[in-house]
Amino acid sequence: MGHATTRTLDRMAAAIGTLNGAPIEFERVDDVPEGGVLLALPALLENGLLRHSRAMFSMKEGFYPLETIFLLLALMALARIGSLEGLRYFVPGEWGKLLGLDRIPEVKTLRDKISSLCHQQELPQRWSSTLAKEWMEADPQSAGVFYIDGHVRVYHGELTDLPRRYIARQRLCLRGTTDYWVNAMDGQPFFVVTQAVDPGLLTVLQEKIIPRLLEDAPLQPTTEEIANDKLLHRFVVVFDREGYSPEAFAGLKEKRIAIISYHKYPKEQWPIQEFSIREVQLIHGEKVQMQLAERGCCLSNGLWVREIRKRSDSGHQTSILSTDYRSDLTQIAPAMFARWCQENFFKYMCQHYNLDRLAEYQTQALPDSTRVVHPAWRHLDSQVRKQLALLNREQARFGAFCLQAQPTPQQLEDFLHQKGEMQQQISQRQCQIDELKKKRKELSKHIEIKDLPEKDRFERLREDKKHFLDTIKLIAYRAETAMVHVLREKMQRLDDARALVRQVFSSTVDLIPDHQNKSLTVRLHHMTAAVHDEPVKYLCEELNATETLFPGTDLRLIFKLSGSS
Repeated sequence: MGHATTRTLDRMAAAIGTLNGAPIEFERVDDVPEGGVLLALPALLENGLLRHSRAMFSMKEGFYPLETIFLLLALMALARIGSLEGLRYFVPGEWGKLLGLDRIPEVKTLRDKISSLCHQQELPQRWSSTLAKEWMEADPQSAGVFYIDGHVRVYHGELTDLPRRYIARQRLCLRGTTDYWVNAMDGQPFFVVTQAVDPGLLTVLQEKIIPRLLEDAPLQPTTEEIANDKLLHRFVVVFDREGYSPEAFAGLKEKRIAIISYHKYPKEQWPIQEFSIREVQLIHGEKVQMQLAERGCCLSNGLWVREIRKRSDSGHQTSILSTDYRSDLTQIAPAMFARWCQENFFKYMCQHYNLDRLAEYQTQALPDSTRVVHPAWRHLDSQVRKQLALLNREQARFGAFCLQAQPTPQQLEDFLHQKGEMQQQISQRQCQIDELKKKRKELSKHIEIKDLPEKDRFERLREDKKHFLDTIKLIAYRAETAMVHVLREKMQRLDDARALVRQVFSSTVDLIPDHQNKSLTVRLHHMTAAVHDEPVKYLCEELNATETLFPGTDLRLIFKLSGSS
């Protein structure tokens, strides 16, 4: 039955089908490694880890209850176990003690359980959508401004030849899929839209994200309120220069959706006299001074928008466009710069939660009507870009090649000869580029996948298990962030609070059940630095105030630090 198996009768009963889910029972144990992850349990439950588990999911009967699988996956994420296979290197009996069982399932069993939970492909998507809506409703102020950005998950496998796309962080074109994330201003995630074939930010925004936000975003004004106030908007979406499109801005404005984005084509510098020093409050409460100025700006399609510029001490001016006509410029500027919270979210999730990890090794066919870039067009476009780069170098060399002062007749002759050769080379290069452009124009840029040559066809990676595990990682991240916010009341720096929470998760604990008083005490060992004990005590007090019961039991969780009362 495996190492650390002690509940033999329960396992036999489950094997013959007379037990569906072993009872959760805790015993007094000391020095359980990684036990600090239990301090995240109240926040995990508050963020909906088990709220819809029984209503939406089911799995075949067995020893492990459904709730235990959800809890185990969430605690694995918080303990920085980046993959299911990584669980092989942790003591199964010690982790079983944290869940009230004799041991946790082995990796093969855990994979089978996840496959059973995701037997219907739409279930993970429906679950994450339900949670996203609840998260927005729970924090309506943050849900009034949505940050949208793409993140490319690089794929190095050989199951299918996914299209290549540019990876800014690596400055390479690599195969992968693009995830478009929707986050709150402070970086808290709401939901993600995965695109095996990336049509671009604008297309995903208009076809996938906006319809969903119109349906789920809370506190939207009524039709009457919108009709009575021409400046009122439903919510604000924030994105970078990739989404710059005057036509798209106008379309969103008609739907009463405001935008904040960088100006892709700003004009000349504004006079320094237009800027004034304004006090601005950043997302985490810090107050700073910014040099800001504002003008009206007419875009190429005749749409008037607000253009707000921030001037740095070096004189550089950052141009921001917005169709939010009601908010003060001291609100719009920090809202744009808070986009870096989303970038930090991507970085943190990749580093600590292994966000890009492949969860399953299966593919599925794309719909025949899916439009992709024509391979022949892409090849010609690549050739055009290459030749244009060579042409620019040759033109620069031609312009820099000058005749020295008072040349001799021989030097003049050599100069004219070399100059003529360079000019002829430039002319030939230009003719070559024109011919390539002509061939490229004769081809359609996009083609349906059913019309692709057999050698160029590809499939998409299956997303059901990946989406399920990513949703659990989002819950874990939100739970961790909630604990960080509690610690911030006793600590100044956000990074210090996150580091302390990670240390808490990796700490050793003692488990002390008291069945008479119906409590389970999780006694945390001291931190590595005495200065951190006080914030952790405060965290324990706040967690105890939630009076959380361990799932599947009537035991109230009590968290305390060793030596404290």
